[in-house]
Amino acid sequence: MIMRFIRFFSEVSIKDIEQVGGKNASLGEMYRNLSSAGVNVPNGFATTAEAYNYYIQHNHLDDKIRTALDGLDTHNVKELARVGRQIRSWVLHAEMPDDLSDEIVAAYEKLSEEFNEYVGVAVRSSATAEDLPGASFAGQQETYLNISGRRNLVLTCKRVFASLFTDRAISYRVDKGFNHMDVALSIGVQKMVRADTGSSGVMFTIDTESGFEGVVLINAAWGLGENVVQGAVNPDEFYVYKNTLSDQHSPIVRRQLGEKAIKMVYSHDSTAGLSTRNVEVACEDQSRFCINDEDVLQLAKYAVIIENHYGRPMDIEWAKDGENGELFILQARPETVQSEVNKHYQIQFKLDSQDKPSPMIVGKSVGKRIASGKACVIPDAGDMHKLKKGEVLITDITDPDWEPVMKIASAIITNRGGRTCHAAIIARELGIPAIVGCGDATSKIKTGQDITVSCAEGDTGYVYPGILQYSENKIDVSGLGKPKTRIMLNLANPELAFEASSLPVDGVGLARLEFIINNSIRIHPRALLEFDHMDEELKSEISELISGYKNPTDYYIQKLAEGIGMIAAAFYPRQVIVRLSDFKSNEYASLIGGSLFEPQEENPMIGFRGAYRYPSKEFKSCFKLECQAIKLVREKMGLHNVDIMIPFVRSVEEGKSILKLLSEFGLSRGDNDLKIYLMCEIPANALLADEFLEDFDGFSIGSNDLTQLTLGVDRDSGLIAGFDERNEAVKIMMKMAIDACNKAGKYVGICGQAPSDFPEITHWLVEQGISSISLNSDSVIEMTKEVLLIENIIP
Repeated sequence: MIMRFIRFFSEVSIKDIEQVGGKNASLGEMYRNLSSAGVNVPNGFATTAEAYNYYIQHNHLDDKIRTALDGLDTHNVKELARVGRQIRSWVLHAEMPDDLSDEIVAAYEKLSEEFNEYVGVAVRSSATAEDLPGASFAGQQETYLNISGRRNLVLTCKRVFASLFTDRAISYRVDKGFNHMDVALSIGVQKMVRADTGSSGVMFTIDTESGFEGVVLINAAWGLGENVVQGAVNPDEFYVYKNTLSDQHSPIVRRQLGEKAIKMVYSHDSTAGLSTRNVEVACEDQSRFCINDEDVLQLAKYAVIIENHYGRPMDIEWAKDGENGELFILQARPETVQSEVNKHYQIQFKLDSQDKPSPMIVGKSVGKRIASGKACVIPDAGDMHKLKKGEVLITDITDPDWEPVMKIASAIITNRGGRTCHAAIIARELGIPAIVGCGDATSKIKTGQDITVSCAEGDTGYVYPGILQYSENKIDVSGLGKPKTRIMLNLANPELAFEASSLPVDGVGLARLEFIINNSIRIHPRALLEFDHMDEELKSEISELISGYKNPTDYYIQKLAEGIGMIAAAFYPRQVIVRLSDFKSNEYASLIGGSLFEPQEENPMIGFRGAYRYPSKEFKSCFKLECQAIKLVREKMGLHNVDIMIPFVRSVEEGKSILKLLSEFGLSRGDNDLKIYLMCEIPANALLADEFLEDFDGFSIGSNDLTQLTLGVDRDSGLIAGFDERNEAVKIMMKMAIDACNKAGKYVGICGQAPSDFPEITHWLVEQGISSISLNSDSVIEMTKEVLLIENIIP
């Protein structure tokens, strides 16, 4: 049969968007051109735009639809729903022309011959104005899964045609300036992947929050992928760094276990669209990752191949067949938010209050912004019209049906969903903050309550009671000169690394492990090492946190490595100096299980901390885990830009012993160009600088501790004030360290708070010939300008 209305994927390329829409054009492009590169795309076919127009004209629907839409106010939600429902009914109950029906059936039978059975297929919409840069149209039309049989397929095709006029699609076209009658619909019919017995999800070749292009973000859940797309589940989440992704390296820099409470599977009743259903996921499956590391890395490699082929960041749907374990790519479209952002500017939001209240709700942040307003809790989409402009929308999930009202919300909060769900995509496109996957937001927040939604504090979003004051700062990072003095960054939170990497800095001068241990790991390392000997209550608490990892110590190593890896990947190949752990005994005691292992000290600030801990019988095994994590980052992830800094070394002999211990644990100075620095923060370090420098690659001045120990001022005391780094005695100590390093031809930087707070200290340090100044992110631009000004003055 000569096909007038059908094109198989092998006959379609990206040039055919006008004929088969963006989605099907992309499927054909990948099927034809990327199969040879190993990218699996299930075969299928597409109806053409001509087929849709023929169907509409055959049933004389053109004028009726045009008249119904003429002058429609899409902000009137009730009227939009009435008109949309009427048009969909006309299209659905129209007659399918025999010649078009015959071609669809013939194409389906040809596809089935390839597999020796009447195959189950996914029937997807592909609008001719869809998946364009700047307008994703994601989720505007319907998708039907596990459709089989000729009659059922033809009926489903009519449903897909009708879905061009969903309320959300009508509203979206108006917002984006598309003429309704200029958009046609192609139907994609694609062999199903048995993800109902496997897993599936979405991935982006860009970080969806910061726009950092160095990673692939993968979301995954059990069963068919619609639950991830719609935000019905809290999925597993992975980040893979692209630049060291190879057969030799496995740069999975983040794993986060999702709840995955339900999964979509096949239904035996495939009539009337009931071809799938949701079932509960067994507890043991909820507590493990639904894809393994090999799957994660393979998906990332597929993503990079696809991105390189299209030459731009991509949004990709994938599935793993539970029958044969194969991975498939189901769709790929241009990413339409972060790739359009002006990279010369950064907009930083920050809560003004240092004494903010405890958060009511936490979840996954979307948007890096802050907003406030009255809460409007709407459990059911039927009541969405109750939302007023500027209110914060709180609901269970925000699927595409909510789009007409989402644009008037100041922020969105949902119980369910991941960072790549449709609602998150639309929130980014609208430029409003959203917090998804909160669990119980609809029960904890009340309608009419004043709340503040903060997505500016990392990957975790916080909902605070009341209207909190916040600032919005637009930073121009273009055109800033590069000073001779290296400008570095102080960084503790890995969740802020991708965004911070766009700042004009030479790397990270201080990456603190304490934040990762306290916020991500949360468990004392000895409680993990001695897990079998813990009481049952503590075991239960720890077991819940370490779900998804092989064993308790693997959890510690992997989590620590992932935190370091996120920072290292963000700045690669720029240097990242990781300071080994420097918790005090009271801080370690606050970790889960910590009180069992930590001593009671009168003054922990000058007690059992820093280098003294590492070789001790109480801590040596914990320190080994720390070293294994750094080794994993440098060797397995391939992030050789990570160097080490040792804190609080009290004597030259102690410094030598720590270097020997590091070597014993696989981190020898000079191996793979590993540099090991001393944190110069004790007067002894400055006074004996020449001797310390014989064994180290340089100093990084810790001015906070150096000040307290030089002046006898307890940093933790609120009773003593008026002493800081500008004191002449402290400056003498810093000058001794700088001069000794310059004399020895070694690195000397500063990573304390002083340069971020005091321009006069920055001025003085540059005059002394310091080689690097490490700053807090909010002071980088101003202090860089200060350094450039000083360098121009110095003869």
